[in-house]
Amino acid sequence: MSARLRVVVADDERPARSFLVALLRSFEDVVVVGEAASGREAVAMIEKEKPDLAFLDWQMPELDGMGVVRQLRKQSVPLIAFVTAYDEYAVRAFEVNAVDYLLKPVDKSRLRDTLNRAQDRMEQADLVVEHSSSARPFLERIPVRHREEVVIVPVQQIASIVADGELLKITTTRNERHTITYRLKDLERMLDPGKFIRLGRGTLANVDQIGKVAVMPGGTHVAILANGQKLPVSRIQSRVLRERLLKL
Repeated sequence: MSARLRVVVADDERPARSFLVALLRSFEDVVVVGEAASGREAVAMIEKEKPDLAFLDWQMPELDGMGVVRQLRKQSVPLIAFVTAYDEYAVRAFEVNAVDYLLKPVDKSRLRDTLNRAQDRMEQADLVVEHSSSARPFLERIPVRHREEVVIVPVQQIASIVADGELLKITTTRNERHTITYRLKDLERMLDPGKFIRLGRGTLANVDQIGKVAVMPGGTHVAILANGQKLPVSRIQSRVLRERLLKL
């Protein structure tokens, strides 16, 4: 049996904290090494126990979940999963490379997914602490609210992101469609520029998913993605597209 995942839980609401701890203890490959009732307690507990994974309530008095991450010394930052009753902070949570974002009340099978993801991340040695402060990691996944749960969409599976007013329409390589409320330029800053290209003022496309480029009158183009999507390319971005993709 592989080493058990060492976990800390921080939540100022005792019933919610006890519920999550009980769920975690039902898994044989997990050991809860500490509980904290506040953000400041969480910082001290994490610095002391050096867990593999910390479940942090987003909203806690004095020091919230994000504040805990910022207070930790770089060498002490474990994998982070945020737990909250609200979904509006989800994208911000993934700015710090959080492994997951869970909505209360936490579902056991959903929690298992989080633990699996944390174990995979550890095996890949892709801990947040390995990134230097000057080399901020690119976004690896985008949380999307679907009814009563948050679906985690891996960035590598995204074919395109198209702005529609204040919404962003995400289409995956399998033509799954998701919608989030976020500004395109803010999300673009968190994506690897080597993987995504701007096709127009409101459109981003995964470079690896562009299979064909059709030349249109007036010097513009239409990008045809592997999933069948046809996305117009603006005149300005057509020049960028030609330089980047259409030259040997």
